[in-house]
Amino acid sequence: MVGTVQKLTVLSGGMGGARFLEGLRHGVRAGTLPGVASDAEVTVVANTADDWWIHGLKVCPDLDTVMYTLGDGIDPERGWGRREETWSVKGELAAYGVEPTWFGLGDRDVATHLVRTQMLDAGYTLSEVTEALCQRWQPGVRLLPMTDDRVETHIAIADPDSPSGQRVVHFQEYWVRLRAQVTAETVAVVGLDRATPAPGVLEAITGADLVIVPPSNPVVSVGTILGVPGIRDALRSTPAPVVGISPIIGRRHVRGMAEQMLNAVGVEVSAAGVGTMYGARSAEGILDGWLVDESDAGDVATVTEAGIACAARPLLMADPETTAAMAADAMALVTTP
Repeated sequence: MVGTVQKLTVLSGGMGGARFLEGLRHGVRAGTLPGVASDAEVTVVANTADDWWIHGLKVCPDLDTVMYTLGDGIDPERGWGRREETWSVKGELAAYGVEPTWFGLGDRDVATHLVRTQMLDAGYTLSEVTEALCQRWQPGVRLLPMTDDRVETHIAIADPDSPSGQRVVHFQEYWVRLRAQVTAETVAVVGLDRATPAPGVLEAITGADLVIVPPSNPVVSVGTILGVPGIRDALRSTPAPVVGISPIIGRRHVRGMAEQMLNAVGVEVSAAGVGTMYGARSAEGILDGWLVDESDAGDVATVTEAGIACAARPLLMADPETTAAMAADAMALVTTP
């Protein structure tokens, strides 16, 4: 691709995607991304399959993590939820014996969910609600849910007391209560096959100058975005190059549960495994380029042989500056003439 990048589109999950976006936004504003305009428009298509209803409230973890992170409201130690949070509501609900007690909504965070739920009950779409919430946080990007339809990820785990030998739990129970410490046998995303892309999503992909797949969970974050009918086809047909960054470093995930999810879908836990799972656009996949960590330099040949431009560079997102440099390295794979 030759020319100045004016429109960037990123397919994002929660914590990993949000940290990447923080660095990307820094690089855009600082003018340190070669070939990218300092006023480039960044659109984020966020995963909503982690969403769920609790205590009558609609909670959208990945949308909120991106919004809070870029709006300087995130708890920097946890990487999710509000900074300077208190937990009085959680304590009172527990005192009443209201389940689930293992999932807590912070007092400050609950305001977001109250506003979202009230607006949804009034007939607004999730896209409209997200736009309204961003008016407060001013994240500096256009934040879109992948779909306005209800989609929820469920995980099948072993249960010897069940006639089938399995029990299905919501993704949040697997992640928060079970801490992803039991084997995930199957991943089922309910409603995904009937979902439609939210307004603006397909246009953000096909009208972009560059599309980036950040180091988010490839199965339950990026994978669910790709599963919305029409999005994968848009990525295959867009004239913009598509580049991704590995969430696996040294055959381990940095944070989260990518290893558990990749094992559940039968994909090798490696930078090459994830890159070839996404596949080359020349072979009905989605990628033109794939950046791996320097510790995974041995995977470069495998990815290149699959038809995807590949290089190895440091991938730890220590701060916005190093993350911006990482983004620049990824872009160079597909934007250098």
